[in-house]
Amino acid sequence: MLYGLNITDAGGVPLAVDFDSPLDYLIFIFQLLLGTAAVLLSGTVTIGILATETLRIQNRFIFMVNTSICDTLVGFSVYYLGLFDVYEGYPSRNATYTILPSLLGINLLTFLFAQFDRYMAICYPFIYSRFITRPIVVGINVYCWAHVFGVLLVRNVIPISKATDLFVFSILYLQLVILTKVIMTIKLYFVAKYQLERDPPSAERDSKKESLKIIFFVVVIFLLLWMPSIINIVLRLMFGMGLNFVNEALNPFATLARLSAVCTSAVYVWGSPALREAMRRTVWGRVCPRCNRR
Repeated sequence: MLYGLNITDAGGVPLAVDFDSPLDYLIFIFQLLLGTAAVLLSGTVTIGILATETLRIQNRFIFMVNTSICDTLVGFSVYYLGLFDVYEGYPSRNATYTILPSLLGINLLTFLFAQFDRYMAICYPFIYSRFITRPIVVGINVYCWAHVFGVLLVRNVIPISKATDLFVFSILYLQLVILTKVIMTIKLYFVAKYQLERDPPSAERDSKKESLKIIFFVVVIFLLLWMPSIINIVLRLMFGMGLNFVNEALNPFATLARLSAVCTSAVYVWGSPALREAMRRTVWGRVCPRCNRR
């Protein structure tokens, strides 16, 4: 277990560290930089997609903007979870009723649906173009938010004993989702390797290849950053093992999970030239006129 004293800020909520050692300063500065990076990068991706009509009408970019909005909020959440003495477990301390940590769950569902979307688009293009319309994709993304916060609402209004049972069930459900994501990731890899090689060169083929590359790397990185936290939670709840931490800022597993908010948007920018151009035109070019010079 990690230990740290509390320094109380003007609002009455203690800070996460006591600043008695260089490590305390490093933790505080890292959390501050993490939140700022997530807000700036994910926020810029969100603005770039929403401000560009050619992007926001494409299904794959609708999934991107949904996760980017979520990641922007995750960045803002770091300013509280990462800087102050907050513990979201049981019994909670200065907590948010797990509202802020639940934001990451929205991305988990969104990535799963995005994987199915890409699979259908590549393997069944005629069915996809006819039935997987833009309103359906928007509805799926809205469902991700409604599902996560619906479960969260129920868990916060029922007795704590029942809420604990529901939380354990949610962890089991989460493992099923992760297993499905792993299977879909493997399947999409082979789809990208064989299916697209048989298609003739075209702009549509390049677009599918780009979207597959992005979703593959995003999901792999997301799972790598999430798995330590999930494994630790499972060990604590089911086997009485695992590690406990004083607060969220001192929990390296939770910090890794929140780091996905930066990595996801970074992969989007790296993998999509159209998105980079949209961000340059709508955000970077206005903030820094030199960015408009090619």
